[in-house]
Amino acid sequence: MLTTTLALLILIPLLIWRIYSRVKRIFVRQESLLWRHTLGATLFPLLLLAAAASLLPDTFALACLGAGALGGAWLGVFALKKTRMENLGRRFFFKPYDRFGIVLCLLFAARVLHIGVEIYINRQSEVPQPLSQEMVLHHPLSLVPFGLLIAYLAAFSIGMLRWRRAQPTLPEVE
Repeated sequence: MLTTTLALLILIPLLIWRIYSRVKRIFVRQESLLWRHTLGATLFPLLLLAAAASLLPDTFALACLGAGALGGAWLGVFALKKTRMENLGRRFFFKPYDRFGIVLCLLFAARVLHIGVEIYINRQSEVPQPLSQEMVLHHPLSLVPFGLLIAYLAAFSIGMLRWRRAQPTLPEVE
């Protein structure tokens, strides 16, 4: 066994732990900023549409992305119902439901790590094979987590935007 392979096997659990600890810090009580929700509500659906447009010739890949997006949107709506929201005067706060968000972020990060390991193993082989776009980007293991995460974030941002616009402005609390 090569020392680089051994180092890779040791570093992967450490990298997963670091990703988890960073993602966990996102799902704490935070101030609801209207521009963030607006940006998420426009950027994530556009990103999903751009990915779908690039997959138009491949119907199976498009179906995988659509299935992931459908599941992610459903999880986003469910997580939005479990999110704690409050307003203190003119300031709005929310604490997102963290279980789905953390799992989806880690699932996507795991696929990115998997692609990195595939590239590493391919480069270490006697006869490296060129990796095609279909093997990496159009693969169902790439498209389903991507669709899940992007649709989850889009649905959550749209829901937060709707909640913010429905809230009456209260006087400032002293």
